[in-house]
Amino acid sequence: MLLTLKDVKKIFGSDLLFENLNFEIKEKDRIGLVGRNGSGKTTIFKLITELEVPDKGQVFKRKNATIGYLSQIPEFDGLVADFLKMSFQNLMELKEKMTVLEQKMLDPNKFEKALQQYGEVQEQFSRLGGYEIDSKLEMVTNGLRIPHLLNQSFEQLSGGEKTKVGLAKVLLEEPTVLLLDEPTNHLDLPSIEWLENYLKDFKGACCIISHDRYFLDEVVTKVADLESGEITLYHGNYSAFVNEKEERLLAEFKAFQEQQKKLKKMKEAIKRLRQWANQSNPPNAALHKRARNMERAIERMEKLDRPILDPKKMNLSFHTDQRSGKDVVRLEGIGKTYQDVTVLQNLDLHIRYQDRLAIVGPNGSGKSTLLHIIMEEEKPSSGNVHLGAQVKIGYLSQQPLHGVDPNMKMIDYFRSFITVTEGQAREILSRFMFYGYSVFQKVSQLSGGERMRLKLSIFMHQDLNLLILDEPTNHLDVDSQEVLEDALEQFTGTVLCVSHDRYFLNNCFHETAYLLGGKLHRFIGNYDETKEKAQSVGY
Repeated sequence: MLLTLKDVKKIFGSDLLFENLNFEIKEKDRIGLVGRNGSGKTTIFKLITELEVPDKGQVFKRKNATIGYLSQIPEFDGLVADFLKMSFQNLMELKEKMTVLEQKMLDPNKFEKALQQYGEVQEQFSRLGGYEIDSKLEMVTNGLRIPHLLNQSFEQLSGGEKTKVGLAKVLLEEPTVLLLDEPTNHLDLPSIEWLENYLKDFKGACCIISHDRYFLDEVVTKVADLESGEITLYHGNYSAFVNEKEERLLAEFKAFQEQQKKLKKMKEAIKRLRQWANQSNPPNAALHKRARNMERAIERMEKLDRPILDPKKMNLSFHTDQRSGKDVVRLEGIGKTYQDVTVLQNLDLHIRYQDRLAIVGPNGSGKSTLLHIIMEEEKPSSGNVHLGAQVKIGYLSQQPLHGVDPNMKMIDYFRSFITVTEGQAREILSRFMFYGYSVFQKVSQLSGGERMRLKLSIFMHQDLNLLILDEPTNHLDVDSQEVLEDALEQFTGTVLCVSHDRYFLNNCFHETAYLLGGKLHRFIGNYDETKEKAQSVGY
């Protein structure tokens, strides 16, 4: 056992997250920690790393066990390479000792003693992997596609780049327990696939919070399902968990129904016994006693709760009364250059009515730039953009409320797009799991998943016929992802999407375009079906 949470209670604000939570991480574990947004998954990581303390209960950690956790965007003053080398702090100290001893060995009077010490330090340096520092650094930075950042100032990186570099540092530390919170959010597909293979070979234990179903299927061998403040452990990958949870729920529901039938029969029997007892003259005390004994048996019986077979989900559907023309988007010879760096070159794209096109490619390949050019929010350096007749675009960005006044109330933001009364707005927002007075909270207080749900609630009432989605599943829990997938399947308009979520790509898109070297390579089929073809163009 490496880590144990025992009978943990945690109150967050006015909400009780856990009452008697128990959770264990053992050697070599590959655990996926899943649950709805707001269920307390990240809080568990913070309790393990002592960033939070339990209100009750205990957290045990094995002596000398080390924990690797990227809790937030790190801060560092210096080069990225120096930041990453902090992962090898002990080895760097040994290397410095070796350098000092090398200087001492130049002095004949100190040579013998220095040589002996040098041999001891060198043996320790070698045993701990000191001569593998450069190869490890190269392997991780290449895998996460960040070698180009090594000589840049850490402070000048974007938030996503800092997160990737922070992940690299945690991996290089090779802790006993690795805690990863949504590790795929800032990674492109090749990096995600590299990380999967890295984690399969990782010597320690790892626990992963993720809504990426494909990633969990590839990596985890156990799933810890956090629901209603309790963790239920399932063995197998994510798909096995989904099947077993459904079977357990059906078995629990059947047991609940059987108990309800039994209770009904016992209550009917009690009623009959009392009637018979009262009809006797004088009243039959023995029958009354039997009825009372049966009542006591019911009181002693452990009542089963009714299992929730269909938990509340957001109610999403896209309607379009006005269809677009046959040609929705046509790009001809598009080029885009930023400060002598060419992002797009001589790119052509033709999107027709009811197309379902996914665009994938490495980070920095220009995917988001291409979307902004299509929406005419950014001008190309060369080429022409033609939008078809009656096209009405709905754009869902990676940061759906970017630029909005942080003090604006959620309901006011919704009503700035949709003309309805306050009561109607509250009723609509409740379908997206915003209940009661939560609709009056400021947009700055919303989580990533809540922001995405709010934007989708607006989309649903805007009569759009072209949806442009940029990483739409990043912050949505699995239930909400499934609702989005169903809504897109029913949508009669056109969908263009940038995503690295392979499960989502495979489920929703019949065509996949790879953006490489500034050009699009388009293939019929979903991501898995086209991946091999894409390798022929350098993917």
